Amino acid sequence: MGKYLSIIATSRNDNHGGDMTKRMRIFVNGLIAQCNKYNIDAELIMVEWNPPKDRQLLKDELPQPKPGDKLSLRYIIVPKEIHDQYVHAPSIPLFQMTAKNVGIRRAEGEFILCTNIDLLFSDELFEWLAKNKLQKGAYYRAPRADVPRDINEAWPLQQQLEWCKKNILVKWGYNSSYLNLVGFPNWVFRIPYLPEMLNSIAGPLRQWKDPLNYQISKLDYNACGDFTLMSKEDWAKIEGYVELDLYSIHIDSMALNACIALGIEQIILPYPCTTYHIHHEEGWASMEPLQVLKFLSKRPGMDWGAMHSAGRYIITNKTNYGINQPTWGFADKQFEEYRFN
Repeated sequence: MGKYLSIIATSRNDNHGGDMTKRMRIFVNGLIAQCNKYNIDAELIMVEWNPPKDRQLLKDELPQPKPGDKLSLRYIIVPKEIHDQYVHAPSIPLFQMTAKNVGIRRAEGEFILCTNIDLLFSDELFEWLAKNKLQKGAYYRAPRADVPRDINEAWPLQQQLEWCKKNILVKWGYNSSYLNLVGFPNWVFRIPYLPEMLNSIAGPLRQWKDPLNYQISKLDYNACGDFTLMSKEDWAKIEGYVELDLYSIHIDSMALNACIALGIEQIILPYPCTTYHIHHEEGWASMEPLQVLKFLSKRPGMDWGAMHSAGRYIITNKTNYGINQPTWGFADKQFEEYRFN
């Protein structure tokens, strides 16, 4: 019997960013607790890409659901032999988006959430999921809030969530009520009634000036790799994430372009329905500009301008990128898999 929701993340046991095992334990334990609390029948698929030979597999280090828990847990192992086929394999130990495609192709849920392993989800977000209002033909985006890495994994989930609310470092994502004001300065939103007035004016003006750019400007690219949710049917329609021999930056954004090009509507959830991201030093958002340059010199990645231009092209022509093979996500391969609960 299929699940309502498949949650897909990828990792490897290499202590990326420090305290990775701690962050993953918080992630898994949180999902187990919230699926039980809100009675959501879900599976978590952890795609373990290119596991280090000198470390245990993640299945031997992370929590497991107990009999009766609503969350089941699957580990799919993509071996080093697959990873080594890539030109940039020596400098990029994990091809994140291709790994998520492995999970998408094998998911058993009606709807699929692609996310990351260093997150907690707010109760408001899970309460919304529990209402079973997900629709085909739409993709869902949730905002993100970064919190300090010193969150205590020994705390009960509710204490962790309360701590997150009180210790937000920075917020990411668009306000779904004011999408016409994307790019406006923050002071605008502090003046009573001004955002409503400007929002009603700015939309028609921007659409008249450049309809395509107006459409693209409303796409919530901010940290979209942390929360992109749609039906399995719609993931298949866009052929998952574009599979490129590059670092994962902006490839998650390319998926949103493909959705709009192929008629899949964007729905942005309100801020209380948020994801809490546990900060780590190697995270992209925490890098200084010159650090980014040094990082990309070692791990080549997609340029924002190239992503944006390709997006304009496929949205104009109502087509996909035409890059992935029919076997995207290594659908023709049999991988080692472990199931719990």
